[in-house]
Amino acid sequence: MKTVLIVEDDLINARVFSKILTKRGGLEVKHTENVDEVMKIAQAREADIILMDVSLSHSVYQGKPVDGIKITQMLKADPQTASLPVILVTAHAMEGDRESFLQQSGADDYISKPVVDHQQFVDQILALLPTD
Repeated sequence: MKTVLIVEDDLINARVFSKILTKRGGLEVKHTENVDEVMKIAQAREADIILMDVSLSHSVYQGKPVDGIKITQMLKADPQTASLPVILVTAHAMEGDRESFLQQSGADDYISKPVVDHQQFVDQILALLPTD
């Protein structure tokens, strides 16, 4: 079974995503907003894909506040985790945000919140899952 790591600081969003992914997608789900944990899980290959909230209000790495863009950049810069698909999830869905966020972060895809179409949400994630 494939595992999705949800990096999200809003517990309600995390629960909703978790429920959709387990019920509709048949996926395992892990959740954390602890950046050290995110890096450990990614490096240990304990997740097949990461759903990354862009605006993480509580996340700190090595003493500095970081957001989902920064964490994604760190994952993509590390040869161990560079191939791990990362989907940014954000409520910032203004014209041009998608391209800007994808370009800045190196993420593989982008989903805007709120997630209205649950099946499309699951399909978008399944499409990026490694098939090995």
